[in-house]
Amino acid sequence: MANPTFGEKKANTDYVARYGVYAVIPDAKQKQIVLVQAPNGAWFLPGGEIEAGENHQEALKRELIEELGFTAEIGTYYGQADEYFYSRHRDTYYYNPAHLYEATSFKEVQNPLEDFNHIAWFPIDEAIQNLKRGSHKWAIQSWKKQHKID
Repeated sequence: MANPTFGEKKANTDYVARYGVYAVIPDAKQKQIVLVQAPNGAWFLPGGEIEAGENHQEALKRELIEELGFTAEIGTYYGQADEYFYSRHRDTYYYNPAHLYEATSFKEVQNPLEDFNHIAWFPIDEAIQNLKRGSHKWAIQSWKKQHKID
């Protein structure tokens, strides 16, 4: 089965690959999802770029500490969703294969290392609406299906 793909891949355009890993982190009652707002105002699932030498789990654990100050138990792997987008901020076209996971539980263990993001909890469908990336919306929809949430 092909990976779900979001955004438009333009012909004759050079894309910079940014491999990412992200988590759907619900609250204990599975009513809300935590999102991270970048300084540009866009909302994303917590996570980010996989650095050289890291596997998915290591990258995700590092990103969750950086962005949320959380440790988490990582559960279901929903798969890879590919995203093509243009970053005005960086004046670069990106190919962003996102590896998407569920966090089954989390613990706030410290303040986030990155203090420039805004963190907020949203009702599930509002979280989907707020997200900038189609791949992140797809991850929450996959989580909803898994947990049979309408």
